[in-house]
Amino acid sequence: MSANRIQFNTQLKELREHIILMGEKVEQAIQHSVLSLKNMDPTLAKKVVDSDHEINELEGQIDEIGTMLIATQQPVAKDLRRILIAFKIANDLERMADLAVDIAKVTIRIQGDQLVKPLVDIPRMAEIVQLMTNESITAYMEENVDLAYKMAKMDDEVDHLHSQILRELFVFMVENPKTVNQVLLLCFVSRYLERMADHATNIGESVVYLVQGIRADLND
Repeated sequence: MSANRIQFNTQLKELREHIILMGEKVEQAIQHSVLSLKNMDPTLAKKVVDSDHEINELEGQIDEIGTMLIATQQPVAKDLRRILIAFKIANDLERMADLAVDIAKVTIRIQGDQLVKPLVDIPRMAEIVQLMTNESITAYMEENVDLAYKMAKMDDEVDHLHSQILRELFVFMVENPKTVNQVLLLCFVSRYLERMADHATNIGESVVYLVQGIRADLND
């Protein structure tokens, strides 16, 4: 193996390790943001907001490593796709983190108020989205197409829960108009989680493209 190839593999490994770390931090942000809402814990919510810069910095580092690889190694074919897909995955993860921050900000906004109902389905949505995040990154690391396609089924579960949550919250709003502001914020939270699932599904699509060179649509 040439020295250039050894250097390329080393830098590619570093790129992949950054994506793993970014995925772990996003999973934690999702978990903590929804937990802060469920428990009305503004301190935990602020922690999510304050730690967002770490995820942004990781995305920047991934961009730097990938750009350097392209500039110095001039990769072609699948090696180039690996780098370009890493850029896209990092972008999807960064947007998921931003949505987790949005959820944390909802907690901060409604702190001190009693929730209109105990949260059950929203935490369930978050659990699925966390699992999707984990498994989509695993699919990338292992170049596992079967695992990537699994995102579509999990995304359907999240969509179903989102619809169910909206129906229930609208009933609360109709029965007690005083809950309108909080109900709308909880609807936004459900929407944020639904969008996170879409981003995880995008990662699955990226994996399919990386391995098979085809552009699958898993969001149908």
